Amino acid sequence: MSRAAALAAALFASLALAQPKDEAAEDEAAQQAVAKKIVTQGEVCADPARPCAEIERFKPNELSFRIAQRFDFDRGQDRSQPFYAVILKSGELCKIPDTERAAAQAHFPARKVFLHQYFCQDFGDKVTYTNVNRKAGFVAAYAGKTEAEAKAFLAEARAKYPDANLRRMQVVITYQLE
Repeated sequence: MSRAAALAAALFASLALAQPKDEAAEDEAAQQAVAKKIVTQGEVCADPARPCAEIERFKPNELSFRIAQRFDFDRGQDRSQPFYAVILKSGELCKIPDTERAAAQAHFPARKVFLHQYFCQDFGDKVTYTNVNRKAGFVAAYAGKTEAEAKAFLAEARAKYPDANLRRMQVVITYQLE
């Protein structure tokens, strides 16, 4: 057998033994890898009179943050820089009305007050927060970048909300990739 014929026979044999590719499994694995990718973006926009320019991504009940890297189906989540918030009231998810957030906002006009409603309106509510029970609703107010600033605000908030508590958290946007 000539050298060319031997190479051709070996190539044919390797092709015959090759397993077919499972493209669906490869696509699923690639999508899962993208879904697990998290990008930490900018600071929150804590002044209720000046929400971030990316406001089309955020509802009035959500705390907005600066997003430098635009979403291009390249990640599963964006997160804000860490900050402190005071949880003013908590309750069953989707059961706290936005009027309670608005009333709290009137008490603290210089600090953004936000309401957690993760997936209460199907995929319309894709914002949640770290260091919280995502299956519970709550009304919270931005308390600051530092623990000292946050503790000072907590003392102020407890005058109106005696059960208020402090949390360090990030805003999280979860993207629908399909």
